Amino acid sequence: MTIQPARLSDPAVRAFVTAVNAHDRDAFMDLLTPDATMSDDGADRDLAEWIDNEIFSSHGHMDVDAESDGGHALIAQYRNDTWGEMRTAWRFTVTPDGHIARFETGQA
Repeated sequence: MTIQPARLSDPAVRAFVTAVNAHDRDAFMDLLTPDATMSDDGADRDLAEWIDNEIFSSHGHMDVDAESDGGHALIAQYRNDTWGEMRTAWRFTVTPDGHIARFETGQA
């Protein structure tokens, strides 16, 4: 059963999923710390290049199936125009002021 983004526990993670699904690059970038990092399938990637390729230019969309760790870990069906749909795991490092310093994703 899909969890609606508005029901996600952590406000930063909720805003992340909302921005991805709305294809709102400005809102997405506002969530990140200036030195934010990310990894995909265990390998660190260039953040700007990855989000362009995997989210914004390919119409990424997340349907969240489960959350844990206070809302900082998600299992989601992720789809985009490049790869189609896959079951993915997401983990977020959220700063005390509510920004995302790092996110990690990969196939679940």
